[in-house]
Amino acid sequence: MSVQSQNHRDAWFAPFFKELLASVKPVFGTTAATPFIFPGTGTGGWEAALSNTLSPGDRVVTFRYGMFSHLWIDMMQRLGLEVEVVEGRWGDGAYEDKLADLLEKDTSKGIKAVCVVHNETATGVTSDIGRIRETLDAASHPALLMVDGVSSVGALPFKFDDWRVDVAVTGSQKALSLPTGLGIVAASDKALDARSSAKLKRVYFSFDDMLKTNKNGGVPYTPILPLLHGLKASLGLLNAEGLDNVFARHHRLAEGTRAAVAAWGLKLLCREPRWQSDTLTVVEVPEGLDSQKIVDTAFAKYNLSLGLGLAEVQGKVFRIGHLGNMDELMLAGALGGVEMTLRDVGLPIELGSGVGAALKVWQEGTPVIPTRECLMA
Repeated sequence: MSVQSQNHRDAWFAPFFKELLASVKPVFGTTAATPFIFPGTGTGGWEAALSNTLSPGDRVVTFRYGMFSHLWIDMMQRLGLEVEVVEGRWGDGAYEDKLADLLEKDTSKGIKAVCVVHNETATGVTSDIGRIRETLDAASHPALLMVDGVSSVGALPFKFDDWRVDVAVTGSQKALSLPTGLGIVAASDKALDARSSAKLKRVYFSFDDMLKTNKNGGVPYTPILPLLHGLKASLGLLNAEGLDNVFARHHRLAEGTRAAVAAWGLKLLCREPRWQSDTLTVVEVPEGLDSQKIVDTAFAKYNLSLGLGLAEVQGKVFRIGHLGNMDELMLAGALGGVEMTLRDVGLPIELGSGVGAALKVWQEGTPVIPTRECLMA
């Protein structure tokens, strides 16, 4: 990203940007979707998804089970959509059976979109988008499927084409291991077709403006060039490792972390194994202990940054992230910091218990780095 200032109107930019647009497609699991790279964040991606496909008063169904699903709902309502919210326990994923009931009752096919946060960053929950698609298909329902993949795309298997997602959104700051500043969107042909009837106002997040300029390698407004160079490098690292290996690594890191939590005698906020996230682990604290104390102690004493509990789980949980540019040894150090912190706040944790449980998972399950297999002969 440390590149001298450049003019994106010069000849070098068009081939660079067209290659970059093509390079983001594999992390979404698509060959068919049209990608967009907005200077912004995942929140901007949310607005692009909604405003380019829907009209005021359109009925949408979505799920509230964490802070980020809640914030997307707030945006939908403020944009003037009629939002039907399926309330869920913070720690559960999207309920396919409740969606099926709503779709069955919608005999007029008035629901225009189903919106799902794939990986809820506030609760450590990964919803099953494949089963959401199966639910839509079983009801023969034409609603658009929109997915927030901010903390999943690039770390978890995301199958845009197989799941027939219509709009998916991610940001640069999670699995892509970059600073905040890019909102990356993938849109299906069905979503692009919806532009012609969509009446929500859009200017900055207009797909139309992007399509007019992107086809020639241009952009409708000034891009964030250092982040685009960083994105090219990040995608290169993911491709060099191989996306299947990236997904497997995230699963190993998560399994080790979950083993550590169990060894500490603590519980995950996500109770249902099929919904447990491989990009972060959210841990409940015993009653009477404010998790803010854990987060503050870890930062003040061990220079370790843990996630806070947000909104409904404020003070009740802390979050351990394990996504992006992360490996077993890096995470082992973080888990060691968590163990010391838990003892500092008065929990009777045996030092080495969680780290040891995680190390056992990793020592037994971590493969040799493919490019170094010759050293093991």
